[in-house]
Amino acid sequence: MVVHLNAIGPVSLVIIGVVAILIFGPKKLPELGKAMGSTLREFKNATKGLADDDDDKKNKATVIEHKDNENNQAK
Repeated sequence: MVVHLNAIGPVSLVIIGVVAILIFGPKKLPELGKAMGSTLREFKNATKGLADDDDDKKNKATVIEHKDNENNQAK
């Protein structure tokens, strides 16, 4: 079963919003949204750092291999 983003229409979003208000209350929803946003921001920054670390390791490995190849050819 494939679910497309288009399957969630405006009526579904309204129903989800009403259920969220009933469960959490109108005073808690802005706090939850703010917490969710900061959590996603921290996650994005952390994963960006991991991706940058991987790129740095690949570049260093390439430089080391290149230097090793030059040294072996010089002998």
